[in-house]
Amino acid sequence: MKKSYIHSLIKLLISMTIFGTIGLFVRYISLPSSVIALVRGVIGSIFLLILMALRKHKINTQSIRNNLWYLIASGICIGFNWIFLFEAYRFTSIAVSTLCYYMAPVFVILVSPVFLKETLNFKKVACIVCALIGMVFISGVFNLKDFKISELKGIMFGLLAAALYASVMIFNKKMIKIDAYDKTVFQLIISALTLIPYCLLTVKYKELSFNTVGIFALIFVGIVHTGFTYFLYFGSMDNLKAQTVAVLSYLDPMLAVIISAFLLKEGMTWHIYPGTILILGSAIFLEIPLKRRKQ
Repeated sequence: MKKSYIHSLIKLLISMTIFGTIGLFVRYISLPSSVIALVRGVIGSIFLLILMALRKHKINTQSIRNNLWYLIASGICIGFNWIFLFEAYRFTSIAVSTLCYYMAPVFVILVSPVFLKETLNFKKVACIVCALIGMVFISGVFNLKDFKISELKGIMFGLLAAALYASVMIFNKKMIKIDAYDKTVFQLIISALTLIPYCLLTVKYKELSFNTVGIFALIFVGIVHTGFTYFLYFGSMDNLKAQTVAVLSYLDPMLAVIISAFLLKEGMTWHIYPGTILILGSAIFLEIPLKRRKQ
């Protein structure tokens, strides 16, 4: 096995492990979700630009211009996608929030005939149905005695985040001949620029509360969970197959569920487990191509 492959695999596993812990850090930040998203975008883009400069990576301005509108649209979606995901963390468990968020691939498949001109086959339809059944389990309809309205709000925020991330995935598929680092850093910058006026209009700054733990967690999310992790994630793709990257990306939600259940001791009632298996199982199965029979 080549060293380059092993190094890329390690980068991917580290980045997915870090991504899976973001909910834990957001739990300790008492700021509004929009402010967290703004700071994440600002710190993440600056840190990523520094890393790119150290590697003497030159941004291809022509590819930026060629994909400008898709980059702007996806950057806006990323900013508000973060807001809704962080809001989901406030109203429901990290496990449920993350599982709702990972409905994004299913949303992409649902709209792919219209926006990507792709056909729906039996495999895709079966995965969609399984994921939707899993979502029914996650929603808590089987446990109405302990069901809270806040849980429903958390689920709705998680699904809105998923819909926005699905939009980002579609915009990314539409882009042509653009470097992964160029695309990501531009999207982060756009997300930050979008959230500045939003925060100015919606946040009451006199009511903001800061503490040492929260500030540390916020900086950590910006530097480590955004700039550094995106750098590792896209750096891992050079020597790995797209299918390998896609499947191993589901280490993120699996780790989030483990943290939610065992570290934070958040309520993991019985219906969460079949929901987890159905949603993540169908999403992973979507990434695995079916072998064609030899003629």
